[in-house]
Amino acid sequence: MFTFNTTIKMHEVDAAGVLFFANQLKLVHDAYEAFLNASGLALKEILNEKEFFLPIVHAKTDFELPLHAGDQVEVQLFVLCKGTTSFTLSHQIYKGKIRAGHGETVHVSIAKQSGEKIPLPPELLEIL
Repeated sequence: MFTFNTTIKMHEVDAAGVLFFANQLKLVHDAYEAFLNASGLALKEILNEKEFFLPIVHAKTDFELPLHAGDQVEVQLFVLCKGTTSFTLSHQIYKGKIRAGHGETVHVSIAKQSGEKIPLPPELLEIL
């Protein structure tokens, strides 16, 4: 499990003062980037130096508790499953001890040049 702590910012809430729905996925992606960086495989390195990309091909997220500007949250990432060419991350978002949201993202390994699916690279398998 990887944990990422952040604060809900004013620009992330809607006119009702609640976290805008798309920004829940932004929180999850911020946690994913932090996970890659902490694991030694920075997103910048993947984008600039590696021969593969890891696009998200499916994402779902459910809301369980409204989040407001200034709320402290913890995003927990878990590797749910690893396939040959893809992996699925589960995310849980907590405000204190109360779960505020959860969901999943599916990532596929593709070759930069061809855009074709390729086996998950060894350096990625090590951190998953």
